[in-house]
Amino acid sequence: MDMNTIEAVVPTTDPAEWRDGDAWLAGGTVLFSYGSTVLKRLLDLGQAGWPAVTVSDAGIELAATCTVAELYALPGSDEVAGREWPGLDLFRPCCDSFVASFKVWNMSTVGGNLCTSLPAGPMISLCAGLDATATILGPGGSSRTVPVATFITGDGQNSLAPGALLRSIHLPASALSAKVAFRRLSLSNLGRSGVLLIGRRDADGGLVITVTAATKRPVQLRFTAAKMAGPAALAAAVGKAIPAELYHDDIHGLPEWRRDMTLRLAEEIRAELLEERLTVSGDFWTGRPHATSPQPSAQPDTAQNKQQKEA
Repeated sequence: MDMNTIEAVVPTTDPAEWRDGDAWLAGGTVLFSYGSTVLKRLLDLGQAGWPAVTVSDAGIELAATCTVAELYALPGSDEVAGREWPGLDLFRPCCDSFVASFKVWNMSTVGGNLCTSLPAGPMISLCAGLDATATILGPGGSSRTVPVATFITGDGQNSLAPGALLRSIHLPASALSAKVAFRRLSLSNLGRSGVLLIGRRDADGGLVITVTAATKRPVQLRFTAAKMAGPAALAAAVGKAIPAELYHDDIHGLPEWRRDMTLRLAEEIRAELLEERLTVSGDFWTGRPHATSPQPSAQPDTAQNKQQKEA
């Protein structure tokens, strides 16, 4: 969508340059699809030159400008080869949860998805489910970190102050090393996520279940190994952690349906991670490493792929 109020596009990563009427521009998939009648300038991060992905023994650092296509390619890359990180199995199902075209995959960014802060944002699901922290830059060289699970405060709301810039997201090795489970449901075939839950069984035996899409903001439930919940206790914990008004309500699912499916999927995850049984509801998960072929845009430019793109 054209934005005919824009007077300038400024290449910068400095929050000190922000002023009223500005918006940060990364991939722009949401900014240009929604449009605006009030913005005057776009602060373009396209020339930032931030490495999309940095892998170390401490975990994975994602630049805010890392694209969905780059994230999808990571689990099969040499950068993570040989690392015992089951959490990588979550990356591709979460990317698939965009249910988007290759054009979106190559432009939409991890940071943009977090900053848009929609309940169904799958990068929010991934990062919150793996206890990621976000680094936020402010004017004067200030910097702070905040857990992604608390960075999102509501439907389309987050803790960014005006002009603040999301710089990067850190996924800790401790969470990546955990056994994981994924569940997603939508009311329609290839539709927006109505419920998306991610579970982890950490090295200390503790269980973490992160609820997204069903709720206006991420909700995490944590159980220590010594106080592991059974089905009834888990259902009670979900009911206590998520009051009725926190369930999201839109055309992609009524709050009552989201609540019932959250209870169902949470129990599936609990049983799977405790190795009681394996029941899979929903999309993009088989209990094994994700095997879906990447979209043509995320594959190497072989002759066949070039023909597909040209076609």
